[in-house]
Amino acid sequence: MTKYNKFQSVVYQIYPRSFNDSNGDGIGDINGIIEKLDYLEKLGVDYIWSTPFFISPQNDNGYDVADYYSIDPLFGSMSDVETLIKEANKRNIKIMFDMVFNHTSTAHEWFLKALAGDKEYQEYYFFKDKDEIANWQSKFGGSAFEYVDHLDQYYLHLFDVTQADLNWENPAVFNELTHIIEFWLDKGVHGFRFDVINLVSKPDVFLDDDHGDGRRFYTDGPKIHEHLKRLNQQSFGKHENILTVGEMSSTSLEDGVLYASEERHELSMIFNFHHLKVDYKDNQKWNVQAFDFQMLKDTWIDWQLAMQEHQAYSAVFYNNHDQPRVNSRFGDDINYPFESATVFTTAIHMMRGMPYIYQGEEIGLPNAYFSSLEDYRDVESINMYHILMKQHQDHNKVINILQAHSRDNARTPIPWDNHQKNYGFTNGQPWIDFSKHPKLKSVQEDQNSKQSIFKYYQKLIAYRKSYPIISEGHINFIDIDHSELFVFERTYNNQTLLVITNHYGKDVPYTINPHGTILLSNVNRTSIKKELTLQPYEALVLLYED
Repeated sequence: MTKYNKFQSVVYQIYPRSFNDSNGDGIGDINGIIEKLDYLEKLGVDYIWSTPFFISPQNDNGYDVADYYSIDPLFGSMSDVETLIKEANKRNIKIMFDMVFNHTSTAHEWFLKALAGDKEYQEYYFFKDKDEIANWQSKFGGSAFEYVDHLDQYYLHLFDVTQADLNWENPAVFNELTHIIEFWLDKGVHGFRFDVINLVSKPDVFLDDDHGDGRRFYTDGPKIHEHLKRLNQQSFGKHENILTVGEMSSTSLEDGVLYASEERHELSMIFNFHHLKVDYKDNQKWNVQAFDFQMLKDTWIDWQLAMQEHQAYSAVFYNNHDQPRVNSRFGDDINYPFESATVFTTAIHMMRGMPYIYQGEEIGLPNAYFSSLEDYRDVESINMYHILMKQHQDHNKVINILQAHSRDNARTPIPWDNHQKNYGFTNGQPWIDFSKHPKLKSVQEDQNSKQSIFKYYQKLIAYRKSYPIISEGHINFIDIDHSELFVFERTYNNQTLLVITNHYGKDVPYTINPHGTILLSNVNRTSIKKELTLQPYEALVLLYED
């Protein structure tokens, strides 16, 4: 794929266990993905990024990898993966793998050898004496250091206690990781998403954090750019047209630009999540508030303009396997399900960068709407429930918090066909329940609907490929302080693209230049005039020719 058309591409993210089950065990699998390749080809996507399906105890749904070279039988076999790559390529779809290189499972052979007293493999991780550890907190709650009695030492785990952080300062670890990448490139993989990759550089000395949880010591750590440049040079950078994206946890704008700048040869693009913290009260995930619209816009504007200035690129998205569904989160999925499912994605697909679609987004799949703790499967959510209850919070309040921000909102199964058992997802018992939204629609229902979200997504994807202004144009933001509208324009050669999105469930007046052509409308608008009234959650895209 050439530099010219790279950002005409669209990535579709799959969370395998919730996508499609081919063998009736209630868990989606690789053959289930293969069965739906024609569906994804019809949608028009260019890449499939799958979350991990390597050997894993599944304590964190595959992000606790025990063997990077083997496929977990829960999802299939190596032969199935080879078939997936081959069949996807037949449809001009490339495969991206999700590489978890900040940590391994404590069931990984390296860690087991470390526990057995092998000094070489203890250096693969961070084993420390009591006077060397700090008061850092795990992102999943509790201390980030776990005591091992028979070693009389502690190991670092920024996430779950079964996810031990790797020591990237050790050349042996770095060589292992480059070998893993080369192995999958040889199999025909064309891209990599690197999980929490900006956390892999740790300080030489672990210091107590008197003003936080320790994140400032390892986020965008001291040697992170050096590590990524070397990883590029010694693995994927030796191959042509390999797409890479880094998940950047709480990264700064300054570092984000450096990771994704073309001239620095680190990564193709990055994920940042600052725009998804605008409903975190006091910047705390489990302290919920209504979303701050101005903060949302300011965040998008700051990142888009900085990336543009430095010829760097972002993955543009609202949904993924760790985030609540945006149509439920910022929209109104009860009263305006179609509009809420299309207004936010219109802005995403018209922005600068590469759009990422998360499974189910293309049919407006809503949040889980679970009302009982027993419905949840996510380790983070269950841990936080008990932590919040120990703080003497009300049970119903805590359930409401989970309903708003639990990762399980993104992990309910895809309802393929409402005429089949379990919506055609599985013949068995689903590993997690379907969304309990009162108006849940299946893929089949949506495609047969007069207001098909899937068909709207097809247009968005097709326009990105056919209008260079969308993939190549300069971006500029307009009326940035407007209380209800998010407005921006793209310019390219003699064309201007005006994008207007109403983020609220009410009519909003707005004045425009009426001499443009309607490229896209999610309310079936057929004509425009100077004084417009935007309908609730309306998205309008206009094209002007100079």
